[in-house]
Amino acid sequence: MAHFPDNPDLDQLRTRARELQRAVRRDDPGYPLTTAQRDLAREYGFASWPRLVRHVQAITGRRWTLADRTTDSAADAFLDLACLTYQRDESQNAGRAEELLAAQPSLSRTNTATAAVTADVAALREMLTDNTSAAREPVGPFGWTPLMYLAYGRLDTDVDDCLAAAQLLIEAGADANDGRFFAGLATPFTILTGVCGGGERDQPPHPHVLDLARLLLEAGAEANDGQTVYNRMFGTDDSVYALLFEHGLGRGDGGPWRAALPDVLPAPRDIVGGLLAWAVTHDQRDRVDLLASHGIDVGAPLPDGRLPIDVAVGHGHAALAHRLTALGAAMPTLSPEESFVAAVLAGDAGAVTATSADVVSAVRDARPALMVWAAAHGRVAAVELLSDNGFDIDAMGRSDIEVDQPWQTALHTAVERDDAAMCVRLLELGADPTIRDARFDSMPAQWARHLGHDDLAELFES
Repeated sequence: MAHFPDNPDLDQLRTRARELQRAVRRDDPGYPLTTAQRDLAREYGFASWPRLVRHVQAITGRRWTLADRTTDSAADAFLDLACLTYQRDESQNAGRAEELLAAQPSLSRTNTATAAVTADVAALREMLTDNTSAAREPVGPFGWTPLMYLAYGRLDTDVDDCLAAAQLLIEAGADANDGRFFAGLATPFTILTGVCGGGERDQPPHPHVLDLARLLLEAGAEANDGQTVYNRMFGTDDSVYALLFEHGLGRGDGGPWRAALPDVLPAPRDIVGGLLAWAVTHDQRDRVDLLASHGIDVGAPLPDGRLPIDVAVGHGHAALAHRLTALGAAMPTLSPEESFVAAVLAGDAGAVTATSADVVSAVRDARPALMVWAAAHGRVAAVELLSDNGFDIDAMGRSDIEVDQPWQTALHTAVERDDAAMCVRLLELGADPTIRDARFDSMPAQWARHLGHDDLAELFES
């Protein structure tokens, strides 16, 4: 199956279908355009050309766009700073927005967006009285509805006022499942996504995340929200997941977004399957327990076909594997290479020493970036065992998933995790602090400064 383009353009896809028709007609003059369109749609995983067209139209109609920061409008500049945007968020933005509001208190009464994000209930009620459809109308610099601004807002408003503002908008007709397609990607960033925050850059949740999420879910927001589930899986706080399970996560038909985009959005069972896969890969034992307690079969094959206990054992997660066996899973039989990796990651020096040189060499060739994966799990003993067995301490890999894509070194990864003990040990073992990563072209010390880990930056400087 071909990868469907991000930020799709229907005219380009129509051109691609015509090109396919011309290419096939060299051998089959009767090949019609409708068949070329159908074949192209199926190549991208859609059931038909009309389904592909509806998918693209859904995305283009709700594409995530951001205004320029050079706007002359004080209200737009305020909203730009007050809201999480997943593109240009800075930790001090909410403080700057608070300063603007303190200097110009009337900003909260500019429009429904500013009233919503500041939880100015009186102003919002007045605006909705004057215009009963305002709760559903796009407004402000991003073209969002007022409830989206409230959800993505990061001002520390009074919790009762915030909930009252959200309830007021919902009673006036705001859609609790509203959302936009960030960068034209197929998974919508919904109102619930905004409230819950998180993601690869660990964006902060709304100050009243659980209260506001509960209100939205009780108002009909879909619990099987793929982007929300994905964004929260990087951390260890399971409170949002507990709330989502309470309101149907893993059950049902997936709600209105999946009905609109059935060819690309996962079914509820696949959403929780992905969550389980991440949990067993990253030794999130409490999350596995949470999934099991809500009826999720933690012994069933993962979306990629592997069994959860195979993943747990293969990553050296002994305690997690024990929990899975208690839940009915059978211990797997590992190959010699898999056993070596499991022993290394578990810090089992005896088993590592007993492994033949041929097996160790085979793993070094197959998993050159295993050092990065060990650092990502904070396992100093594993790093030491890998170093003792000839693994390159400066190998490049990814820290989030177990592939050897050359992103960063183990030292970069230790900085990413704010793991001072790991940094010190890697340096003692000969890690090179001058190597630059492949994505941001920065040394570990620069990462430390950027991430606010000043103690680590000073460690490198000393």
